[in-house]
Amino acid sequence: MIRDVTYRSSAVRKGSLFFCVPGTLVDGHDFAAQADSAGAGAVVCQRPVAVRCPQVMVPSVRKAMGPMSAAFFGRSADRMTLIGVTGTNGKTTTTYLLESIFRAARLVPGVIGTTGVRIAGRPVPFDRTTPEAPDLQRLLADMLAEGVQAVAMEVSSHGLDQHRVDGTRYSGAIFTNLSQDHLDYHGTMDAYFEAKARLFAPEMTERAAVNADGPEGRSLAERADVPTLTFGLDDPAVDVRGERVELSSSGLSFDVGALGITSVLRGRFNVYNCLGAVVAARQVGVEDEAISQGIATLRGIPGRLEPVEAGQPYPVLVDYAHTPDSLDNVLRAARAFTRGRLIVVFGCGGDRDRGKRPLMGEAATRLADLSVLTSDNPRSEDPEAIIADIEAGARRGEGAFVAEPNRRAAIRLALAEAAADDVVVIAGKGHETGQQFADRTVPFDDRLVAAEEVASLQGSGPR
Repeated sequence: MIRDVTYRSSAVRKGSLFFCVPGTLVDGHDFAAQADSAGAGAVVCQRPVAVRCPQVMVPSVRKAMGPMSAAFFGRSADRMTLIGVTGTNGKTTTTYLLESIFRAARLVPGVIGTTGVRIAGRPVPFDRTTPEAPDLQRLLADMLAEGVQAVAMEVSSHGLDQHRVDGTRYSGAIFTNLSQDHLDYHGTMDAYFEAKARLFAPEMTERAAVNADGPEGRSLAERADVPTLTFGLDDPAVDVRGERVELSSSGLSFDVGALGITSVLRGRFNVYNCLGAVVAARQVGVEDEAISQGIATLRGIPGRLEPVEAGQPYPVLVDYAHTPDSLDNVLRAARAFTRGRLIVVFGCGGDRDRGKRPLMGEAATRLADLSVLTSDNPRSEDPEAIIADIEAGARRGEGAFVAEPNRRAAIRLALAEAAADDVVVIAGKGHETGQQFADRTVPFDDRLVAAEEVASLQGSGPR
């Protein structure tokens, strides 16, 4: 009898089904004997392995792992409302909006995404934006057992390409947008788009809500073989259009037909996030009153234009923007309520898409008055080499820029430069609480560091 499913040999117990997943660095087939010795009930493999327990031979272990895990856990997704959100930017915000909408509709909500997992509002530690298939199916089963009725889930391009969500059929899927990111993994924008597009097939979702203000969304809507509603602000041909949009330093408002939407979220890009949540929630049967109430009551999102309130006379905003498009969006949003200078601190991650570095540099110096180029998560790369890649684009903009590889020192520099009418944006890490180097991860939270540096500067007397 199979009592559990796992792809970690260290987690095998008597009766476990062990998946021999071939990986980039290690191959699960090499651990089949260890799983067998630990009491595995069977192993799933792509080639024969030396074990005593039964072997299930499949063409691709990774492709088989999702459907088999879903079957073992009783296909929990089929017994709840599950909305998947994919796209380059806006996934986390959209899941928070949906969670608040579900709560307003008196549904017990769950969330799976970049900032972690929440079950009925209770945080649950989790490592990945899109968990591996056995972990995902176990999590959905746990959510169902705890009474969760509706789940909003970020679905990453890596998760789709690696078949982590195979075997899961979503009640609805949202496409937010597509811009350059993760080309270190996907290679080309076409391959990146195709990974996202996997979510919009009939075997993956019942219906779709697609931002059609961009060419990728329009292409996706045309080819999606499921009931699809398009949304947008600019294209008059979309099915659902946001109108009478108003943006301010305190939030946003817009109308969807007779439905009025207000939110404390800032920026035009968040109008799209709200609009996608409106359309998807309607598609799964949520009433308009709950939709508007849920969006209005959401007070903010960790690391997404999150204000730092430390007694300073100017706004300091921390945001996760780590792509050219998201940095552009955030700086445009901040510019709208900046009376003085707009100052941005940001870097780019090491061991990731190098092509976006000059694009982010150009976006920063085009839109900000002062850009402080610094370290993000350098991982195995030299922070100064990463900054040099950013500088190649920064030189194309009109704004001034300086380089300071030490992130704390860079934040202090920006804060020391700011005056009462200025706005400081600290971008790239958002909600993250650590900085990753080649050999270690050190505690680092932009929000805490900014507050500490404000206090230090205030304590040091006037400049």
